[in-house]
Parts: sequence; structure tokens; C-alpha cells
Amino acid sequence: MEITGEIQAIIYKNEVNSYTIAEFESEEETTTVVGYLPFVHEGDTLKVIGKFVEHKEYGRQFKVDTFEKMMPQTLEALERYLANGNIKGIGEAMAKRIVKKFGEETIHVFKYEPKRLAEVKGISGNRASEIAEEFMQNWEVWQIVGFLERFGIGAEHAKKVFDLLGTNAIEQMEANPYLLIDIARGVDFKQVDKMALNLGMNYDNDKRVTSGIKYALIRSTYNGHTCVLKDNLMEFVINLLDVSTENVENSLVNLNVKNEIVIEDREGEEFVYLNSFFNNEAEIAIRIDRLQLAKNIKQVANIEKELKKLEETAKMELSEKQKEAVKLINDNNVTIITGGPGTGKTTIIKTIIDIYEGKGKKVVLCAPTGRAAKRMTETTGKEASTLHRLLEIGKFDEDSLYKNTSNYEGAPIDGDLIIVDEMSMVDMFLMNYLLKCIYQGTKLVLVGDEDQLASVGPGSVLKDLIHSEQIATIHLDKIFRQAAKSKIVLNAHRVNQGERFLKKGEHASEEEMQEDFFFIKETYQDKMLEEVLSLCTGRLQNYGNYDFFQNIQVLSPTKKGALGTKELNKALQEKLNPNVHNLSEKASMGAIFRTGDRVMQIKNNYDIYWEKEIVGKKEVGSGVFNGEIGTITEVNEREKQIEITFDDEKVACYEFSDLDQIEHSYAITIHKSQRKRI
Repeated sequence: MEITGEIQAIIYKNEVNSYTIAEFESEEETTTVVGYLPFVHEGDTLKVIGKFVEHKEYGRQFKVDTFEKMMPQTLEALERYLANGNIKGIGEAMAKRIVKKFGEETIHVFKYEPKRLAEVKGISGNRASEIAEEFMQNWEVWQIVGFLERFGIGAEHAKKVFDLLGTNAIEQMEANPYLLIDIARGVDFKQVDKMALNLGMNYDNDKRVTSGIKYALIRSTYNGHTCVLKDNLMEFVINLLDVSTENVENSLVNLNVKNEIVIEDREGEEFVYLNSFFNNEAEIAIRIDRLQLAKNIKQVANIEKELKKLEETAKMELSEKQKEAVKLINDNNVTIITGGPGTGKTTIIKTIIDIYEGKGKKVVLCAPTGRAAKRMTETTGKEASTLHRLLEIGKFDEDSLYKNTSNYEGAPIDGDLIIVDEMSMVDMFLMNYLLKCIYQGTKLVLVGDEDQLASVGPGSVLKDLIHSEQIATIHLDKIFRQAAKSKIVLNAHRVNQGERFLKKGEHASEEEMQEDFFFIKETYQDKMLEEVLSLCTGRLQNYGNYDFFQNIQVLSPTKKGALGTKELNKALQEKLNPNVHNLSEKASMGAIFRTGDRVMQIKNNYDIYWEKEIVGKKEVGSGVFNGEIGTITEVNEREKQIEITFDDEKVACYEFSDLDQIEHSYAITIHKSQRKRI
């Protein structure tokens, strides 16, 4: 059955999935409605479809299966709707003035005569157009929400669909539901496919098959791949769609003709790329080649003499491999320095900086993450930047950049020699943007460990460049004496060589060995959790002045499960930051945020304003990026904001509606730890 009425009060709303319990008033009665109601607020008029059920504890309720937002049916309801905060700048007083002025014509004015809103005291001509536009945008988004909900597709995609498809979005989706796969990253293909079949699309329709192929290729990029074997792709799509080999072959031909995919033959095996991924790889190769072949105008004369002079001045002795690396950098425009921890990569970087800066040349240091840039600054004594900041990558739709990188025009880098550390974390897109910004003749030094985790984004740039054997490369394998005192370093190398961890007393210089590595073997999950909590709440202080909020980071390989980051964060918050003083807190996305919590930004926000105090002077700016970690310093219920002080001392305020951008960081995934920024 269906009922039309108005949301009088929201009793409960789950911030993660929008499951809502609300007081609902129709012409017949006031009842309680329960169900998934995204984008619904007090004052909204809805047509709800479902059935009455009897709850054991709360009695008679209306369980909502689907719903549709409607324009308010009475002037009183319209006034309440306008006043509920949906439209920026309209509060209770303004809503009352608008409805009093236009009465029954109010909705007509919003839709068809928006300039007349300026007749209301307090609304300018420009603001009248903005208010009307926002009113109509909300209306269109409601319709899209309702349409997507019919097919079980989350309402979180509605706004993006509207932005890209406009006012006839529903008609376009009805004609080709597979548009959603291209528009909204992360949409479940099976849901869209079910929608298309329900709307009458045939199993072997070319739109369905080509979309299945593109979905398979996009899905492979989530695992870091840039292409897939054609045979594997065909097998996956045939099983996914239940179509014939001929259907898939024909669609592959059509996509290839339209330049949406590229099929490349490599020694008798065919690989399939999305066009943008193939073009990125090709551009990287072309740009690297151009850099290599450019005249070596930045080299330093008599490099051996300069090395000897530096060793005498700094009272140090470089190994033969380290000297070879410095000479290789001097002789080539593009060089790779690779090796595991403790093999002297940092010493090479410092040596290059000293020699080149001593000759009046400008050296630029950078790394893909803030954490890596900060460590580079600390070890070299020279300022290092993240690649995002260096390249001045501003506000953009990251999904669309992955589809078309040609629309990025970077800022040229002013430097004679550019050193990129932690190159294993650089994906193919970031590498291409970097190369676009380097002048011919500039030297490029890529430093990293090819055995580290691959980049979060698609492509294994460092590893592939090394294996191509087209770039001058030095492999460092000797562990230096100071590093050899660390069990972390020694065990890292042993793992790469397929050997077990060192046991106590196994190493020749055991008396000099740092106690910085402990392996605790445990089988049961509840015992593992006990160990983690014990280590984080004081036990590690037996080995040093380790305060959790200053010195300890818990890493897990997964988000899910009893030892995934979600459950670990809840347990660690309860132990380390319980709400014993009844402070203000805010529930969002299945978590509770309170003052003192450690949190991480999980998506790039180029607009958010921040302030920072530096030696009595205030610095202001905008932008907080994926991986930045901070501490909640205030939860302000009245202003509906959370204040966060990040580890680099900048302070930013988040609206409650923006809390999907942060998550707790008592525990983070291993991959997310790569993206930690300053």
C-alpha cells in the first residue's frame, strides 16, 4: 500500500546506510515509518510504499519498501520544508516571508519565475537565481534518488548522476542504465545489469556486453593492473553476462574501432587495455625516452674529484656502489637507485644534494606521500614536498582524470635535478603528470625499493622501469653497519630472501643489536586483540618512552573482521579515549567521533579552509589530502562542526555533513599507511 504525508520528526537515522525511524503524518493518522530513507529531512513530503507491521516492543509501524519525495501539499508544509535547511540561506523567518508573499504560487515562482523571489525582503537578484536553482536541483536529485532506489542502487550516487547527466538523467538511464558504470566509480555492475534487464534490455544487447567488458577492465585496475589477457577477459565476461563467445568478440571489435580499448599483441599473447591506460603507459615511455636522449647539460665536471673532496670535508667514506650511483646520476639524465632498507640510498641522495648545490644547481626533493616527504626532509636537512603539492594538482574530479589525463596541464618544475623518493608508491597517472612538468635537460633521479608494496593506484612504475632495462639503474644490496644493528632491517631483507626471522642470539653482533623487532605468535583472534591492546596501553613503555598518540601506529592488512581496522579502532578508542567526562560527540558512518580521537582524511578535499600558527604568525590556506592524520580538538554541537588539528599544526573545521571524509586512525590498513601525509 502507499501513503502520502509529511515527515514530522526523525527519531533515528543511521549515518552509514540511511536507515531511518521517523514520525510521519498523513491525512488519516500519525504513524511511525521505518526503512532506508536517504536525503530525507524533517518537513519533507513523501509518498511511501510498503506495509504496516507489528513490532514486538514499539507496536504498529509502517515498513517502507520504496519512497518518492513530493512537493509539499499545503502552504504550512511548504513553509516547513523551506525552513528545514535544504536550501542555503533560507531559515524559518525567510521561509515565512516567501510563502506569505507568493502563497499558492510559491512553487510556480521557484520553477518558472525565479527572479520574482527578489521581491522578498532580504533576497537580492543574484541570490534569487541561486535559491531557485538550488530548489530545482534538490527536486531533480530526489527524482534520481527514487529511480535508483527502485533498483537497489545507493542514493550516494544521485548527486553525481545529476551533475553529469542533467535534468533528463532518468530518461538517459532508462535508455542505457550502463551509463552508471562510467559515471559513478564503485557502482555494483550486477545491480545496474539487473536494472537494465528489468527495463527490458536483451541479454545479448551490445550496450550490455560492451559495458560488461569495460566493467571487467575497470575492476582489474582496482587491483593495480593496467591491462588483462584477452582470453582471461573473455572468460570473465562470458561468465558474468551469460553470453556467447561471439557476442564478446564482436563487442571487443566495436570497442577497439571506437578507440575505447586497445588490443596489444605481445609475443603471441593479446592484452586488452582501456584506451586511457594504454595512452598513459605510452606517454610515460615517450617522455622518459625524451628526457634520456636530451643533452646532458646539468652534469658536474670532474665528478670523481668532487666526490673525493666531499669525503674529506664531511669525514665520511662512500662505498664503491655508492660512488658508482653518484657517477651514474651525473652521466645520465634519468637514473634509478633501488635497494632495501639500510643499503645507503639516503647517503647517496645527501651526497648528490651537496655536490650539485655546491655547483650552484637547484635540487628539488619530492615523494608521493607526506610521510615520505617529511622523512626525506628530516634525513637530508632540505625541504621536500609531496608530488601533489609540487605539481600544483588542484581541485579536479579524480575519476575523470583516470579516464582522460590529457586535460591535466601541470606547472613546470623549476629545478636542475629532481629526486623522487619512495618511487614504489607512484602510480602510472602520477608518474605521467610528473613527466609532463619536467623541462628537457633536467635530471630525474628515481629512488625506491622495488620489493615494497606496489602503489595503491594502477601500475607498477618503478618495478616495470627497472625490468625494462632501458633506464640506468644501480642495485644496492649491502647493509651498512649502523643499519645492521636493527632487527627490523635485517628481518626485512630475510623476508625478501624467503628466510625466517632471526631468533635471539643468532646474529654475530647480538650485543650491539637494537631490540626494535618482536614477533608474537598467536593463533586465536581474541588473544591477538588482547596483545594489541596491551601493547598500546603501556606495555611498550618497557622498551622506550612510547606514548600511543605520539609514537605508536597500529596497522592491519584489512578493514573487515575482528582484527580489521574498523573493529580495532572501536576497541582502541574505548581503551585510549573513553568518554568518561560526558563530552560532546557525534555519530557518523557507524563510528563515534569525540574530542581526543585520532582521525585520518580519506579523500582529497581541495576546498576546505585551514589556519596555522607559525612563530606567532598566522598562516591560512585550503586543502586537506587523503592520508593526512590529526586529532579532534573540539566537537561543537551548536555549530554542527568538528575541529581537527592535523600533525603539521594546521586546524580545519568540518561540518557534520562532511564527516564521511574522515575515519578513525588508531588503526589503519597497511596500504593506507603508504598514503600518510603531512
